[in-house]
Amino acid sequence: MARNRHGGAPAGPKPAVQLAAALVAAVFLLIGVLGFVPGVTTGYDDMTFAGHTSGAKLLGVFQVSILHNVLHLLFGLAGLVLARSVAGSRLFLGGGGAIYLVLWMYGFAIGFSAEHSVVNFIPLNGADNWLHLGLGFGMLAMGLLLSHRAGTGEPLDTPLDRP
Repeated sequence: MARNRHGGAPAGPKPAVQLAAALVAAVFLLIGVLGFVPGVTTGYDDMTFAGHTSGAKLLGVFQVSILHNVLHLLFGLAGLVLARSVAGSRLFLGGGGAIYLVLWMYGFAIGFSAEHSVVNFIPLNGADNWLHLGLGFGMLAMGLLLSHRAGTGEPLDTPLDRP
């Protein structure tokens, strides 16, 4: 029987929560990169570092800036690191979902009439707000529902100390 690098039995397939976290993280990385690609991002020449004045739109719909794209890249990298464990995957999906719901509330609070306000520093537009709502609920649901061993009668993993 083959052994893993720690001398133990080989690992089985990754739990669904880890696969979901890795997939979501990879999508964030892809979106972060595509935000810097002219053509995929319309108005690329009008992109600013931050703020509501950025005229760039990813796929012609979602307002982006350099800061916005960098945040997507960092979020994706964090997700890939956290997806290495079940607890980290839950943290990324559940915590990330909560972050995106807060971001949606922020976008809702500044309102569509305030899209061109200095408080809109990321920047966000109406399409971003709806996407953040969907991401928030989707990530939160995956983090909660794709629990490893959930429903088997066994105790759930303890956070952050399991591989």
